[in-house]
Amino acid sequence: MLNVSDILETIKMIQEENLDIRTITMGISLLDCADSDINRSCASVYDKICRKAQNLVKTGEEIERKYGIPIINKRISVTPIGLIAGNFGDDVIRYAGTLEKAAAEMGVNFLGGYTALVQKGMTAGEKALIRSIPQALSETERVCSSVNIGSSKAGINLDAVKMLGQTVKKTAELTADRDCIGCAKLVVFCNAPDDNPFMAGAFHGVGEGDCVINVGVSGPGVVRAAVEKAGDCSISDIAEIIKKTAFKITRMGQLVAVEASERLGVPFGIVDLSLAPTPAVGDSVAHILEEMGLEVCGAHGTTAALAILNDAVKKGGVMASSRVGGLSGAFIPVTEDAGMIEAARCGALSLEKLEAMTAVCSVGLDMIVLPGDTTAEIISAIIADEAAIGMVNFKTTAVRVIPAVGKSIGDELSFGGLLGGGPVMKVNYVSPNRFINRGGQIPAPLHSLKN
Repeated sequence: MLNVSDILETIKMIQEENLDIRTITMGISLLDCADSDINRSCASVYDKICRKAQNLVKTGEEIERKYGIPIINKRISVTPIGLIAGNFGDDVIRYAGTLEKAAAEMGVNFLGGYTALVQKGMTAGEKALIRSIPQALSETERVCSSVNIGSSKAGINLDAVKMLGQTVKKTAELTADRDCIGCAKLVVFCNAPDDNPFMAGAFHGVGEGDCVINVGVSGPGVVRAAVEKAGDCSISDIAEIIKKTAFKITRMGQLVAVEASERLGVPFGIVDLSLAPTPAVGDSVAHILEEMGLEVCGAHGTTAALAILNDAVKKGGVMASSRVGGLSGAFIPVTEDAGMIEAARCGALSLEKLEAMTAVCSVGLDMIVLPGDTTAEIISAIIADEAAIGMVNFKTTAVRVIPAVGKSIGDELSFGGLLGGGPVMKVNYVSPNRFINRGGQIPAPLHSLKN
């Protein structure tokens, strides 16, 4: 039963500690929109999105007013377009325009699913889709793209990895006049989850139903405040405090998810309890790690502190809801986290340290600004390294990097809003070209044979 202190605590979390529902994301299956005629297929895609999501934004706003809980984003994810596009060649780009039109009509800020799942091989249609990504992201504002190039069961598709390095590079070039913003809407995954509500990597997986509501909750400010209040206690006590705080945050997310599900007449999927930071002061994952005892995020001990945080968040979430899914843990997107931005600026946080941290956090190398002269092969090698961490450890890893055209180490990019901005980070320029150009399939590890 709720009491006055619980209510006051929640109000404080919202007003002073940046607690919010980061997103209500409606997942929509487009499998029934496949057609041999691209005109009919695009028309079906547009009609179905608009039919299913017509009340999404309005419902989110109504729930926000009812409970006084900020709901920052209302979003849509769809079946990976690579699964329904067939072999339309260069015409596949028309799906991006259709998704953009539907997203604008529905009033959502992002729509994810311009996606290909190519962990074991690529069809002609999926190759065409990957080639079209730079143009798609340069010509749209709301469309997000992702490509799954590896899994613990299938291994890593090195041919796709090579293509994606080129894709990231070209996307940066085509959006150079907008601080290379296209790359902020492109994620390369290993072990991509089917029910992730967070952009830019959200898509509606093939194992999902026709339509579902997934909610993403975020509260790094709340967790930091709880750790600060604990003072000088043991790390065991810190883990317990984080777990209990995550429990409270997840309960709020479940409340909103159930309400949205009932109002929209759409099944409730999952609550994703991911500590997704923002550039706002007091809303930083890095500051949680520093509150745990690190002078600056990136110091030795950062990976251990992040492992404690990620584990405690997951445990608290699972206690609070039987439908915790997506990614659920701690995100470390550099440009979106005030503490990480400062750590990168002062040199405490390096690309190599971030890679080590991804072995224990929820995603991977996220929103990292690279020098503009970083080659496509180096980007591919960064993707391959990160995918290997995910493949071997049976976890989701991802890469979202931005080669800043015309900029070098020490310069900065600025995207504004939740995407933030940050410094260009140092990259190892020693060539991986021969390795990347071999192509083929990196075999799955032996422990993938679990049948």
